[in-house]
Amino acid sequence: IAEDSAGVVVVRAIDDLSIKLESGDRLGLIGHNGAGKSTLLRVMAGIYPPSSGTVDVQGKSVPLLDIALGMDDQSTGRQNIRLRGLLLGMTDAEIKRKTEDIAEFTELGDYLDLPLRTYSSGMRVRLAFAISIHADPKAFVVDEALSVGDAYFQQKCMARIRQFKETGGAIVFVSHDLNSVKVLCDKALLLDEGAVVSEGDPDTVVDSYNFLLARKSEQSQKSLQEDFQQGMAYGNSKVEIVKVELLND
Repeated sequence: IAEDSAGVVVVRAIDDLSIKLESGDRLGLIGHNGAGKSTLLRVMAGIYPPSSGTVDVQGKSVPLLDIALGMDDQSTGRQNIRLRGLLLGMTDAEIKRKTEDIAEFTELGDYLDLPLRTYSSGMRVRLAFAISIHADPKAFVVDEALSVGDAYFQQKCMARIRQFKETGGAIVFVSHDLNSVKVLCDKALLLDEGAVVSEGDPDTVVDSYNFLLARKSEQSQKSLQEDFQQGMAYGNSKVEIVKVELLND
């Protein structure tokens, strides 16, 4: 955080970060609030232009960052299928062909003929996700949006995302639900103050995040990075496990 020559406060939300995402990759982004996760997703989705560096996207990238994006409260659910679909790059013919599939996936039934203003937040997520996943993206960018939905629909979305991955689609997934990151993703990044602190398989990165949370209030960022490099475990070291045995089957 600094001030420019005009006295305007400038925040470096992403700092010296490089990511390469291939077809079929499932990348999880974790970190505390303000770490730069949402900013990174918006840069990747083309919503924010980077102030330096480049973003190269081959194929259609569909973001599910804001369930209100491309939705009109006064229009019905079916009308919003067309509005959001057009915003995501679908043609009218494509939208007409897929409307019933989208409607079936939402399981909203007659509610699709009611104005969006009558929908709960969970119903909005159902509609927004169904439209987005039917837009045939090459990459799907999701930012905590699914956390609003009920457990049943979350599982339905996860199953569809896994199916999307199996067909070669790439996924970037941000969530504070660390178990979802472990289940859904095959690699992960831990961001802190806009920089990558840890990267690799989800289990290892989640352990690094727990360490970061445990030591955040005690150490500066410099000493945190030194601890990571030395491979220290998280905790206060008041109790140490020195031996573990597994007996019988």
